[in-house]
Amino acid sequence: MRDIASCFSEYSVDVSESSCSSYSNNACLSPSLIPSTQNAVTCVYKISLSTKKQLLITVTWCKNQLGQGLSINLGDDPSAAFKLNTNSRLFRKKKGNKLLESDNLKIEVFWDLSIAKYTTGPEPIEGFYVMVMVDSEIGLLLGDGAEEAATRKLKKGTPVARASLVSRREHCSGNTLYSTKAQFCDTGTAHDILIKCSGENEGLKHPVLSVSIDKKMVIRVKRLQWNFRGNQTIFVDGLVVDLMWDVHDWFFNPASSYAVFLFRTRSGMDSRLWLEEKLLQKDPDRLEFSLLIYACKSL
Repeated sequence: MRDIASCFSEYSVDVSESSCSSYSNNACLSPSLIPSTQNAVTCVYKISLSTKKQLLITVTWCKNQLGQGLSINLGDDPSAAFKLNTNSRLFRKKKGNKLLESDNLKIEVFWDLSIAKYTTGPEPIEGFYVMVMVDSEIGLLLGDGAEEAATRKLKKGTPVARASLVSRREHCSGNTLYSTKAQFCDTGTAHDILIKCSGENEGLKHPVLSVSIDKKMVIRVKRLQWNFRGNQTIFVDGLVVDLMWDVHDWFFNPASSYAVFLFRTRSGMDSRLWLEEKLLQKDPDRLEFSLLIYACKSL
């Protein structure tokens, strides 16, 4: 599969919220269709400490036939990694803490997944917490029990770093229906995203790709086997969001059967989507968010 950055067309189409109404709003789940299953979810958080030092924390939730797992990585340091198999048959320590060190920073991870509840995906939805301390500063809090755990375990007045989600990557498998949620900025709300590829089973002569946000269809791509790569610009919460798709392998590489969908925010002042050579020139203090979905279609 080609690098998705090389697939951008020179002219994208702006899709405003008002223009979404020109599409049918029937882009909701059919009772007979079951969305694909998430196998892994990776989130990257940018942590800004009170000392002005910054670091990236990568949190990965995964699920396979052997069970479910959690891993936490700090920056690019392979030695600063925390892994936990949450399958009770293999690993029963679903609650505890661990000390790590990375780039002269002292890291401590606290977790409690003992009563965590899951749906079909690898991420728990409630009844858990994960807390990452960086040099005695709260670096990251995850889960509905995180704030209570911080109050119970830490001294009053413990400094709290600024944590921002900068990217989320999902690996899914199953049919060609994908459902997820995304929050495109720290102050925004979580939006329901639905990606659907319709074909002969729906009585269509040619495959059609549709993407909906909060049940509003924002793009519809006809004759998908010929328009298997492309991009459009949409607006979410007042943000410019570039949406790209690459479903080439669904049609021409059945051994892989992977498609890629990318949502990424950018400043309205940026000239086009991001060419690789411009990525290095971006303002390091500017926070952008990207959602990348790897979708595997079962043969």
